[in-house]
Amino acid sequence: MNIILLEEHELGRSLPRRDERTIHLLKVLHKKPGDDFEAGILGGKRGTGRIEKINLDGSLSFIFNGTEMPVSRSWLRMAVAFVRPIQLRRIFRDISSIGASAVDLVGTDLGEKSYRDTKMLLNGGANAALIEGAVQARDTLIPAFTVYSSLDEWLERSPWHCGDPKQSSFARAPILIAMDNVRPEGSIFNLSSSNKPLVISVGPERGWSDRERDLFEKAGFLRLSMGARALRTETACAAAAVIAMDKFEE
Repeated sequence: MNIILLEEHELGRSLPRRDERTIHLLKVLHKKPGDDFEAGILGGKRGTGRIEKINLDGSLSFIFNGTEMPVSRSWLRMAVAFVRPIQLRRIFRDISSIGASAVDLVGTDLGEKSYRDTKMLLNGGANAALIEGAVQARDTLIPAFTVYSSLDEWLERSPWHCGDPKQSSFARAPILIAMDNVRPEGSIFNLSSSNKPLVISVGPERGWSDRERDLFEKAGFLRLSMGARALRTETACAAAAVIAMDKFEE
């Protein structure tokens, strides 16, 4: 853990003995009463925590001093097809760590339908993965997360038009990209530098159907590739995000 993230309601309370944050502080970092650690409030300020004492029941008493407002998340929104739950967890973690502002989970024509029943969406696993990514990046903010039953629904709702108008990135029309290595119109490597926000959609490992490609075209998306190889969805997500972020100009 690069930062200990706390919920607002945990302030003034002790962290339980078996809490992974307690274990990390005491067993991994070997912190003792009086020691400081980097901490933050989920969705709020970053600052410093200090261990006050280790209680008889093994719980950990601490105080928190928040001194820094979190840095806004980036101008990047990613839509990802349903894939295996173990892959989804890694994708959510990496997208959060990279700093995307939102991640949308989308049902697709060629994706395995059974993946849509993943328990991650019911037991808090998706949120936990997003928090894990924020912890890796020393961030207190996590991406907004939404599920759409189909690409049709996602395109119809166009959630990229619902950003905070106070943030300059959302005030500009985004560049819309569908990653496609089967019938691409060009390469993401040739994307021109821009100060516009980006919306990137990544399909399942079997790719997009021709029907979905037509939907993208009607919605104004560019279909871009990263080469002829069929990548794992998790690899494509991380690579496309990093390449796109390199093209962004403040």
